[in-house]
Amino acid sequence: MKEKVLLGKIGNKIKQLRSEKGFSQQEMAAELDYEKSNMSRLESGRVNPKISTLYKVAQVLKVSLAELLDIE
Repeated sequence: MKEKVLLGKIGNKIKQLRSEKGFSQQEMAAELDYEKSNMSRLESGRVNPKISTLYKVAQVLKVSLAELLDIE
């Protein structure tokens, strides 16, 4: 799988879980101590997040890292 496709799928999964949990993008960014623009880039797959960033996202969403990365 190409990196761009992978990052897009991870971003879509984050967006899906965020929506299911009832967080706005702004609320999610605040929980992570990020700028909203960074949250937008993460969800659109325009950045390659560190594993520590993905772990923080999973914690805020109250899901396991494995569930967050379950994109296939």
